Amino acid sequence: MSLRVFQSRSFNLLRGDGSSAVKGENKTSKRFLSWQHAKSNSSSHLKLVALASTSSVSGSGAEYSEGLLDVRKKEKKKKVAGIDQDELVDPALLADPDSRFCEFKGVHVHHKVYDVASQGRDSTETASHARLPHIPMILLHGFGASVFSWNRVMKHLAGLTGSRILAFDRPAFGLTSRVKSVEFSSRSKDEKPLNPYSMAFSVLATLYFIDFLASDRAILVGHSAGCLVAVNTYLEAPDRVAALILVAPAILAPYFSRRGDKGSDLGRENKTEERSSGLDAAVNPFSRIFRFLSQTINAISEVLVQMVKGMGGMLSTLYKKLLSTFLRSAFAVMLVRMVIDKFGIAAIRNAWHDPNKINEHVLHGYTKPLRSKYWDRALLEYTTAMLLDADSESKPPLAERLHEISCPVLIVTGDNDRLVPSWNAERLSQAIPGSCLEVIKQCGHLPHEEKVEEFVSAVEKFLQRAFGGSQEQQILQAVS
Repeated sequence: MSLRVFQSRSFNLLRGDGSSAVKGENKTSKRFLSWQHAKSNSSSHLKLVALASTSSVSGSGAEYSEGLLDVRKKEKKKKVAGIDQDELVDPALLADPDSRFCEFKGVHVHHKVYDVASQGRDSTETASHARLPHIPMILLHGFGASVFSWNRVMKHLAGLTGSRILAFDRPAFGLTSRVKSVEFSSRSKDEKPLNPYSMAFSVLATLYFIDFLASDRAILVGHSAGCLVAVNTYLEAPDRVAALILVAPAILAPYFSRRGDKGSDLGRENKTEERSSGLDAAVNPFSRIFRFLSQTINAISEVLVQMVKGMGGMLSTLYKKLLSTFLRSAFAVMLVRMVIDKFGIAAIRNAWHDPNKINEHVLHGYTKPLRSKYWDRALLEYTTAMLLDADSESKPPLAERLHEISCPVLIVTGDNDRLVPSWNAERLSQAIPGSCLEVIKQCGHLPHEEKVEEFVSAVEKFLQRAFGGSQEQQILQAVS
């Protein structure tokens, strides 16, 4: 058989028609395919030739198409922040030896507990040097973090209080189970379902863990966005919170502007103007006409304003629906993967004052949750819940309620925090009555990870001031 004829038939085989194949040509074509296998350096070309050989033997183009689809399905997904997304698993399978899980309102919450007593130490002796009451602590991580963020300080904090220290992963983070929006929306038909990604859920979960520790109250330690959960928990149940420790708090501090009596002065001026305008109307007929026209215009304006408000409500509802639909779309999932892949590791490094201190253990701790099933959709659900939080609309802004905090408060910040500037922490300390501010030098956004000794020392001094004195002093301090 000439080379030209062989190439022609080989071309027909590669096209997948195979109908001209005759007995005895399969062996020749196999030898030719083996020669092609040795010659080609392209993996895609090898797949194509192998599939062509299969179709030439069977004489079916449909099998070629099915084989090509199988090859495409087997192609691995792109990695996100170095984590292979091809085989995601249930978060519980990623648990550490000291991990614990409990079910709260249908969500399997991952948490860890450090108990001084279980470590073979005398809790009374451990806390005697600080003269501190045995009040448990609950640690609340920030956005994108998890229980891992507290690993370096849990043991030290337990030594200070002589009590148990608990840290848990909020939904969408760490190893807590990811709940789909369809699942929690269809659980209860009689009452409004509680969104596990909402602030209300995090507050209730925090109160649940105070009961879990068999305590009447606890010291809440929040980091970054976790400070929002800590403060909201206090405002929801102030009698359950013994103290607040806010680390690099992602709470927008208010600007201070003392209100005088200018408003009442303006009111008196308006009333005076109304009286004078009434006198003018009795004397001047043109004033009556002007007054009538102004009242008519005001009435029409009020109607228009109400119409605009109604339209604004409709537009707001439409905006929320469109935003919710977008954040739950396949495009949004792809977008969040791109963002985490592009900026995830960079954000971790940027959170430290000295990025050179970040080792593989730290990177692994922060990226391990990316191996969980539905981590991307859960992150979008969390974002949706934060942006469209209906409960926050019915309450005053948090910045306007900071003056209601009366428990002891410590605010810790790093002088080189590039994510939440230290000046915001300073303003926040001025907004919360009686709060203490501790600025740690050469420290970034994670004082409890980057400067463990300095952080623990600041907490110890604060606890001694707040709880180290006599009971009468504690009462006076709480009242003041």
